[in-house]
Amino acid sequence: MRGTAVADDDEPNNDKPAQKKRTRQPNGRSSIYLGKDGKWHGRVTVGVRDDGKPDRRHVERKTRAEVTEAVKKLENLRDTRKVPKAGVRWTVETWLTHWIENIAPKRVNENTMVGYGVAVRKHLIPGLGAHRLDRLEPEHVERLYATMQSNGAKPATAHQVHRTFRTALNAAVRRGHLVENPLSKVTAPRVDEEEIEPFSVADVRRLLEAANKRRNAARWAVALALGLRQGEALGLKWVDVDLDNGILWIRRSRLRPRYAHGCESPCGKKAGYCPDRRRTNGKTASTKSRAGRRRVGLPPQVVQLLRVHRAKQNAEREAAGERWTDEGWVFSTPNGSDISHRHDWSEWKTLLHDAGLRDARLHDARHTAATVLLILGVPERAVMNLMGWSTTAMAARYQHMVDSVRSDIAFQLDALIWVNERECDEREGE
Repeated sequence: MRGTAVADDDEPNNDKPAQKKRTRQPNGRSSIYLGKDGKWHGRVTVGVRDDGKPDRRHVERKTRAEVTEAVKKLENLRDTRKVPKAGVRWTVETWLTHWIENIAPKRVNENTMVGYGVAVRKHLIPGLGAHRLDRLEPEHVERLYATMQSNGAKPATAHQVHRTFRTALNAAVRRGHLVENPLSKVTAPRVDEEEIEPFSVADVRRLLEAANKRRNAARWAVALALGLRQGEALGLKWVDVDLDNGILWIRRSRLRPRYAHGCESPCGKKAGYCPDRRRTNGKTASTKSRAGRRRVGLPPQVVQLLRVHRAKQNAEREAAGERWTDEGWVFSTPNGSDISHRHDWSEWKTLLHDAGLRDARLHDARHTAATVLLILGVPERAVMNLMGWSTTAMAARYQHMVDSVRSDIAFQLDALIWVNERECDEREGE
């Protein structure tokens, strides 16, 4: 016997058990009763299970008022079709592990997965993994962000964790494991975007002059004139280049290597430093989005630079002989193999030094290309295609103003406001 059954629409307003036994509730109707364990229980039919039997959920509380409220909430979820799926209750750890191993890899590229992995395994699972997924509260997440930043994490890191967690929980909502995403009520950690100053036209000329004295000079012309991302430039192959028609296809991006241990006994080092390490990912992957896979028109000067570059590479091929690795890279080492991201970064820093310019990120070359296009008045949609942007919001992030343009605007404002004001004063004095 469960205890005394009580209909939820004619309950007394106290927590004492009913004095007389009530009739059994009709099939499908919610019921509330006092169990022999001294607790109040409620059962709500929310639908039909996969085996065709009624899906009847159970709630348990200390008082009748509390269980009545819980039953009403469950009925509301049923009526709005937001009842979580029946079955094993996920914890934050089990859901994030399932999501990152089975769901996320089908939707994003490998570089994005690296960022997801850091956020999940380094921050989210250690900080929130023990919570039941359906009982996670916004305050739990906010305390994690505060703890991260008090321990020295940058706001950008907490922001990345927030975006990753929000994406993972959105997937749980879509699959019916959560009624709503608790992160919809959490304010993302604030990140003050650093103002990026692009290079001026004079700076670009100095960079290209310095590049002409080094190998792979065309690599930097492609970066500064076309705004290719580092992975896109290093992933170029000659089959992607049509110099006769002045067209470049962006199809792939070079990946940073990931390694696993290959040693039979533990070497005591990280996988990347293991003497017998083995690479676990490919060299390239498709570009980051559909917008990233694009065709770019080449300025005549860039076409000429690529022709000169190909002639020099052919000479290196002949000099290398059997040592040449023929993988078809546009920008390669002297023996034809692919260039590492770190070596490419080092070349950029050397180029800045040789040109006598300020230190800057490699990605600033892309900012420069985007800024020049926008300042020249190239239509935004055309700039989006050239840069591989998927949203118009990206234009605002890249539309930085160089010093010369700021000066031009200042002179125009001076002429428009103060010069006209002086002219008016002169006319009034006549």
